[in-house]
Amino acid sequence: MSKVLGLHHITAIAGSAQENVAFYTAILGLRLVKKTVNFDDPGTYHFYYGDEYGRPGTILTFFPWQHMAKGRNGAGMATEIAYSIPKGSMSFWEKHLQKNGVSLDHKVERFGDIYQPFTDPDGLQLSMVETGLEDNRQGWQVPEIDQGVATKGFFNTTLTLRELEPTARILTDLLDYDQVAQEGNRFRFVNPHVTSANTIDIWVDPKAQRGSNLAGTNHHIAFTVENSEDQMKLREEILSAGLHITPQIDRDYFHSLYFREPGGVLFEIATKQPGFTVDEPLDRLGQALKLPKQFEAHRNEIEAVLPVIKETR
Repeated sequence: MSKVLGLHHITAIAGSAQENVAFYTAILGLRLVKKTVNFDDPGTYHFYYGDEYGRPGTILTFFPWQHMAKGRNGAGMATEIAYSIPKGSMSFWEKHLQKNGVSLDHKVERFGDIYQPFTDPDGLQLSMVETGLEDNRQGWQVPEIDQGVATKGFFNTTLTLRELEPTARILTDLLDYDQVAQEGNRFRFVNPHVTSANTIDIWVDPKAQRGSNLAGTNHHIAFTVENSEDQMKLREEILSAGLHITPQIDRDYFHSLYFREPGGVLFEIATKQPGFTVDEPLDRLGQALKLPKQFEAHRNEIEAVLPVIKETR
């Protein structure tokens, strides 16, 4: 079996591009590591936020459509993203978020860890969590958020499903996850090959309505593989399991495969390489608009329709 190495990235849908950049850079303190466009709609941005390098397991990406209606979480979707934060930093984040006008929901305990839920400007469900696990990743530092409190990357994401078993089999039989715990209708799966961004929760609600995949919802979640060789081996395993999966697609910063698991969540398999420094140096990541080569000849037209972004660093 080809090894899956935890989460690679999560892609969501937003409304205002300016609000999205301001929230994730100035308030959450993430680095905008790439500013490019949607391969299927080049008149729309595609933003990538993460740590200094945009390492797998830290990358949250967005398609912002200016006048997109608000979506609704529901069955067949990834419905929450939890960020790992350093031990002892929860009080900082509570004060920092509230100071910046972010409303906090009531804290919840899951599998012994305390989560602080909140939402982004479009209603995307996020949480901060201090876990009892060692997380040696270094977060991106901005003036108000230093290394001692900066988010480290994903801890886990939650999938909302009407039934457990079909999706659980995909996670355990194809994607290298182990089912490790259960609390009520919440089931936890952990990938043993990596020590961070390696956790998936499934929340089972047989009566859950289907979600509406518009602004403030997650479009898909991506899992990491080391290289294209491992990726294509995994593709054969997924095909052998009777699932439809796309051919390999070059996304410039990684190669991708897409398939929809039985519960309806869109899964992606993404390679580690070539990474985000393939077309701009590390110290200038995210500063210039980078276009896929097939759109470069149309740069002037594309730039004319994209909203002007005032970046906050």
